Amino acid sequence: MTQDSFFETLERQYQNQLPFVVYSRAINSVIKCWLQSDDILHTTSEFSESGFVFAPFDLNNKSILLPETKCKHYTLEITHLDLEENFKTSSIENKGEAEHIKLVTKGVDTIKNGDLEKVVLSRKIEKDLENANPFAIFKRLFNTYKNAMVYCWYHPKVGLWLGATPELLFKVEGKRLTTISLAGTQPYAENSDVTWTSKEYEEQQIVTDYITKQIEPHTSDIKISEVETVRAGNLLHLKTYIHSQIKTESSLKSIIEALHPTPAVCGFPKELSKEFILNNENYNREYYTGFLGELNLKTSKTRNTNRRNVENNAYAVVKTYSNFYVNLRCMQLMDDKAVIYVGGGITKDSVPQNEWEETVNKTKTIANVLS
Repeated sequence: MTQDSFFETLERQYQNQLPFVVYSRAINSVIKCWLQSDDILHTTSEFSESGFVFAPFDLNNKSILLPETKCKHYTLEITHLDLEENFKTSSIENKGEAEHIKLVTKGVDTIKNGDLEKVVLSRKIEKDLENANPFAIFKRLFNTYKNAMVYCWYHPKVGLWLGATPELLFKVEGKRLTTISLAGTQPYAENSDVTWTSKEYEEQQIVTDYITKQIEPHTSDIKISEVETVRAGNLLHLKTYIHSQIKTESSLKSIIEALHPTPAVCGFPKELSKEFILNNENYNREYYTGFLGELNLKTSKTRNTNRRNVENNAYAVVKTYSNFYVNLRCMQLMDDKAVIYVGGGITKDSVPQNEWEETVNKTKTIANVLS
């Protein structure tokens, strides 16, 4: 399938107001799209189906499912997408500084009072668009953010979302579970040494410890990697990999409930920080800091890669896999404007003015692809 025919197919789907998702996983030259044949709104709460799931921050609300059997699937193998038009990078007018500083100050005070260890506080920014074509924006995301899962997701009864998220919530291959803790943020500067503060390392360790504790009842043989610095667009983060084996009696739903939302997008303890967010942010996050990805798909691998051994090649191992990414660095397109979501982790050492500046830096990730 050519690039032109691939995106023409997507354009027709969008013009017909039918659900779809187009996406590419991190460090991958494969773009996939799912086109649902009707506009029925499918949901899931058990996560036992097969499809593509789009889940909210608050799982008390329904997760949207594009069922595998209700969709046509197309694949485009490509490393760089041609853009139809030239565009100029535009800045975003960041408003609401006083309100965000007030919110962060309240968060710091709550932490110092001993009620919380960490809380992630966010805000949204609206930007008028000259060109609101979602596929033009998707192409720029794909070309720009190779270390991220980039996507464009649409359902006429829900809305239109795009993003470039560097954060894997977790992936499952058979019974093997891989997740990461990702925290700490600073701007990327070429040819300069990277240094992290104790506050940022503390934030990262909170996430790692929390994830490990959360998966212990459901998994075994837990292994934790060294902390490393990773780049996502114009930002740097601290990242740790956590590998384990899912116990036979544990379900995918139990893993989701254990890990979502992580301290990287919510805080710690989870329920108290989530309550603080819902009561104080003064807007609905909806699918921002939710998760999205492939749910219970199947892959087949032969036991013997020697092609001459035809008899052994007849026995293939079928594994079920899921890949979920946290919905960060995202926006919602509404009419001729983009609603952009940004946030940051707050600890007892957070400086409210610095936290405001961090959210301003994060808006540049999306501003780079908006004209």
